[in-house]
Amino acid sequence: MYLTVTALLLAFISQTIVCHVSFQPEQIHLSYGENNYEIVVTWSTQDATKQSIVEYGIKGMILKAYGNATEFIDGSNKHKQYIHRVSLTNLTPDSKYVYHCGSNLGWSSQFWFKTPPLSDWSPNIAIFGDMGNENAQSLPYLQEETQRGLYDAILHVGDFAYDMSSENGVVGDEFMKQIESVAAYLPYMVCPGNHEERYNFSHYKSRFSMPGGTESLMYSFDMGPIHFIGLSTEVYYFLNYGIKSVVKQYEWLKNDLEIANKPEQRAKRPWIVTFGHRPMYCSDTDGDDCTKHETLVRVGLPLFNFFGLEDLFYNNTVDLCVWAHEHTYERLFPIYNYQVYNGSYNEPYRNPKAPVHIVTGSAGCKENHDDFNKTVPAWSAFRSKDYGYTKLKAYNSTHLHLEQVSVDKLGQIIDDFWIIKDYHKSYPLHIEL
Repeated sequence: MYLTVTALLLAFISQTIVCHVSFQPEQIHLSYGENNYEIVVTWSTQDATKQSIVEYGIKGMILKAYGNATEFIDGSNKHKQYIHRVSLTNLTPDSKYVYHCGSNLGWSSQFWFKTPPLSDWSPNIAIFGDMGNENAQSLPYLQEETQRGLYDAILHVGDFAYDMSSENGVVGDEFMKQIESVAAYLPYMVCPGNHEERYNFSHYKSRFSMPGGTESLMYSFDMGPIHFIGLSTEVYYFLNYGIKSVVKQYEWLKNDLEIANKPEQRAKRPWIVTFGHRPMYCSDTDGDDCTKHETLVRVGLPLFNFFGLEDLFYNNTVDLCVWAHEHTYERLFPIYNYQVYNGSYNEPYRNPKAPVHIVTGSAGCKENHDDFNKTVPAWSAFRSKDYGYTKLKAYNSTHLHLEQVSVDKLGQIIDDFWIIKDYHKSYPLHIEL
């Protein structure tokens, strides 16, 4: 009798613990909403809860915001979870908020984030691509620097976890837990890469919450003097999903750049920075994508070269193009159509006559490094195979500063350059679109 009661009691306790664990928030991460003073909190639970709540405030968690949850079922063995989203709106500028998320069935730990000032803001951003949950060499550095308050946002330029869909989504779950120590404290802004393609990018679309209502595939946001544009290069490579995605994104980009180039907008946000996964240019040896002269992202779809992005970016005076995909770091001279358009011989990045490109895909993953061609092209200014990530700071309307951190060299800055623009006017050539 005693043994029977004990067994029943242990079974009840075990079931209760499992029940509470299944409602426990995990994988918490932030993103910008429709402006810098709206933050979207996203998290996951194993089972459905009746409410999705964030309690938050500047001096204690005295405010409440409610959102909703969406059931997400993995495309393989139908692993199920619930993705919760809550928007925190009308936040006070230049303030530190504390928050936690969940429901009456389970709450997360307490986290914090900061809002920017209303004006004279020089944002600091960490940028990288191709980081997995194995061999994530850069993550400890990013965790430590985030906790020190060195960044205002993160740009992860495609390829997450390797892959988020692997093992019925368990690899994606573990990756999102790993980055929580960064992504729960500042906006973690993303774009898709080729490793997100499985099940029509369902893990990427479901797990992230970028602004704009486009399933996080293409969107823009502002930080200080920068207008950022995130895009999907993958629409050019997975045409099995149809050409409609290429056309839709291209037209969206044209419209966004047209608005960004209106005089009143360019005066407020003089810097235009794009980020997408697969580069237009690189000098790697893997024989893929950017190693080919007629890169699809650069010139457009085969045969008729429709919807290429290089001409569009050039005509709209994009200042900086950020890419990943290659597991290396490479800085290019200002370039258009394989021709270098330096500002001058001694100061190539002062008033450059074409966009500047960087490739920063060496954050660390299980696929390790890529190799470079032995011959360095005339348009390649600096390259490194070290694991690492990029730091960007917009000082003002004229000065943009970039540094490359080497993890192999224990955090040493191995590349450091400024893009200086005394004016933001059109590049000298005019390309008919």
